[in-house]
Amino acid sequence: MAGRHFADPEQVTIDDDDDDEYEYEGVELEDDDLTDEGEEDLDQALRTLKLKQGMAVDHAPPPPERPEMQERPEVVDDFIRNFLRKVGLHHTLDSFQREWYALQQEGKLKEEDVGSVPDVYLRNQYLRDEVKVMKEKVEKMEAIANKARSTWDKFRKERDFHKMHHKRVVQEKNKLVTDLKRLKNHYAEYEPTLGAMRKKYEAAMKEKMMMKLERDRLKAKVGALEAQVSQLEAIGSAAELEEVTTRPRPRQTGAMLPRQPRPNPYIGLSEEPRAVEAFSLQTTSSAHAVGVAAVTHHPTKQIIATASDDCSWKMWTVPAGELVMSGEGHTDWLSSIEFHPHGSHLATGSGDCTVKLWDFRTASCSATFSDHTQAVWDVAWHDLGDFLVSASMDHTAKLWDTVAGKCKATFRGHVDSINSVCFQPFSENLCTGSGDKTVSLWDCRTALCIQTFYGHVNAVSSVAFSHRGDRVASTDADGVVKLWDVRKVTEFCQIYAGPHPANHCAFDRTGSILAVASDDGTVKVFNTETAASESLEERAGAHLSDLRGHDEPVQSLCFEPNTNRYIISCSSDASYRVWF
Repeated sequence: MAGRHFADPEQVTIDDDDDDEYEYEGVELEDDDLTDEGEEDLDQALRTLKLKQGMAVDHAPPPPERPEMQERPEVVDDFIRNFLRKVGLHHTLDSFQREWYALQQEGKLKEEDVGSVPDVYLRNQYLRDEVKVMKEKVEKMEAIANKARSTWDKFRKERDFHKMHHKRVVQEKNKLVTDLKRLKNHYAEYEPTLGAMRKKYEAAMKEKMMMKLERDRLKAKVGALEAQVSQLEAIGSAAELEEVTTRPRPRQTGAMLPRQPRPNPYIGLSEEPRAVEAFSLQTTSSAHAVGVAAVTHHPTKQIIATASDDCSWKMWTVPAGELVMSGEGHTDWLSSIEFHPHGSHLATGSGDCTVKLWDFRTASCSATFSDHTQAVWDVAWHDLGDFLVSASMDHTAKLWDTVAGKCKATFRGHVDSINSVCFQPFSENLCTGSGDKTVSLWDCRTALCIQTFYGHVNAVSSVAFSHRGDRVASTDADGVVKLWDVRKVTEFCQIYAGPHPANHCAFDRTGSILAVASDDGTVKVFNTETAASESLEERAGAHLSDLRGHDEPVQSLCFEPNTNRYIISCSSDASYRVWF
């Protein structure tokens, strides 16, 4: 509109209560202020000089009075402008200023309309600002209080946790103190026993020395008698010598090995193997208090025998699991057990360096062989039942004549512990597996090595002949199973049952199924004919199944010898299990 004058909207009065966020900086003194101070010092110096010369001195004028600052009350339009600027209503502010100045130019505004703002409004505005600031402070304080409350709750929970932990530690400490007292009392009871054993040991050592002296005395006496006999033979007449030579020889005692092998009834056997891939766990029995090291099956009855690390052996019915008989006599862990071919005796090998024979009729030990110098790992019966072979950690295997009760032959040649031994069915040959990574065949009549098979890269843990006697299987600590053809003297095939060690293996009656006891707690079953196939796909199907159920390594296993109806396995978990 023409003729109207509009004031600059920025030229408004801002009172001290305006809540802006502008930050003010301090102002440094400039050189002019320093100059004023210098001038005042110069005037003072001139007055002092005039006083010394006796001249009249003009008194310094009094300092100017400072003007009093009066607070100007805020008018209505300024109050409205400040309010609109504070709340950000800029368009409304522009409209207000245009209309306000238009009315002011036209003279329509009265004096009482443009006067000062009453103090109550200013006071209310001030109080609102105070309330706003206080609310912000209260919110901050509440946030701090909530944080402190959560921190206190956290500390309280930690305090309760530490209290509980402290109580538990105190209980455990008290329990340990009680156990220590009980152990001290328990050990105190051993002192008399140790003293008595020490006395027995000293007495035994004295007896040993007396026996050595007696042995030396008898040895000297025997030497003297032999010298006398040689003198008598030298001076004897020809008639006496002829009489001695024609005297009948005493009858030889002990058993004799057959000169020719017997017919093997399994060679012409035509029998289909069992579907072992369908076998599953049927019976679990806790046989001993500690691990079971070996298991064997009776040749004719549904009975098995187990050997354990608790220095005992036990006989059980299958599959009922009823205890038939048990035996104790070894002073160390048992490593192997084997039934006599006629089922009348039982042989056990132990870590006490002995082999014991047990008679079922008397339910006692009938013989003990103690020629080994280290632990016995395995035992095996000859098919006639008159001879028993044992494998030992002393690098030897020994053939025992059970009729005469003495060692008939010792097989030497391995440079490490012999871990397993078995007879070739219906022959006089035996096979050994050793820690020197070799498998050897021996002739029992000459005690000489016939053949040695090389190929394992780790210690051989088990060997087993097939019932036909044409193949022998060997397992090692890498889980590798090798099958050897004893007729062609070559490796027939190799099966990988790893990566865990393969502890034991056994053939079924047909010789085409091989079960392997693995250190991973499973029994792995393979088809040996498929494993030797040239086709890669057929070889992949040689692994028939894994029988899972044991909690610890499987140490030994065997097939039911007459029908292959089930598999027996034993483990370090102190149990034996039946699979069919």
